[in-house]
Amino acid sequence: MLSNRAITIGAVVVVGITLLSTTLLVVVLRDAPPKVILEAVRTSASIGVGTGGAAALWLAARRQRSTEVSILRRDHDATETRVTELYGRAAEQLSADKAPVRLAGIFALERLGQTYPTHRQTIVDLICAYLRMSPEAPDEQSSPEHGGPQEFEVRQAAQQVLVTHLRLDEEPAEDSLFWPDIALNLSGAVLHTFTFSRCRVRSATFADASFHGPAVFRGTLFERQADFRGVRFSGLGDFRRVGFEGEGVTFRGATFAGEVDFGTHTTAALTGAMTRLDDDTRRKWPADWTERPLPDEPGWAELVARRG
Repeated sequence: MLSNRAITIGAVVVVGITLLSTTLLVVVLRDAPPKVILEAVRTSASIGVGTGGAAALWLAARRQRSTEVSILRRDHDATETRVTELYGRAAEQLSADKAPVRLAGIFALERLGQTYPTHRQTIVDLICAYLRMSPEAPDEQSSPEHGGPQEFEVRQAAQQVLVTHLRLDEEPAEDSLFWPDIALNLSGAVLHTFTFSRCRVRSATFADASFHGPAVFRGTLFERQADFRGVRFSGLGDFRRVGFEGEGVTFRGATFAGEVDFGTHTTAALTGAMTRLDDDTRRKWPADWTERPLPDEPGWAELVARRG
């Protein structure tokens, strides 16, 4: 908004321009007939009126722009307030005693993320935090539903939400379910039947996580970092056609107790990883890696790079 002083100065300038142009025309045409001088004065007045009109139009445009900005800010603030309220309500549902309420909280967060892209990373962080919390250690005041079959269903739904929005089968459309540029933090989580195939994430850490049942990463792309330190695979570990583009990829301390398949296209550093030796279990490692039995731990072997 312009101050009164600025408007006064603008008016004085317009009047000054009008008087100056009138004086100059009168001086230049002093020897002309009165009719010509009168026409010159009219022309000068028209210049003044035009200048004033232009200034008024400019002021109106500024006022309109200021109004539009105020409305946009007000709408943005209202939207952010509503999102914060909905986010807080969904977060509270995750701590409810009843499993259906917690399940509703998971799906409410999913809807928020699909509607408001700028909040997707925060929503993924909250879902990951829920999965990192141990289902075997409920609060003293929590009902038995915080463990057991119903909690298992809630956690499976949380995992499926992540997979649904991180899976990229083709180039995403504008209304795609895919959420780009997401980082996962599932360190220490207990994950059951984790099917994370054909997904794409900026980075992911599963450090010290436990995978029960199949852990399928087939066709997934980790753009910067993939941390599998200390991970325990009790079932199938499927890493066929996995892409590790960044340099922060590690399996140090990981243990493979079941079937393993890295296929023929996945390249990964397995230094420090161990596997259970079992002739009846299929284990396919990257081409440059092999097993070396551990004399101090019968039935186990470490993964070492092939020489030559």
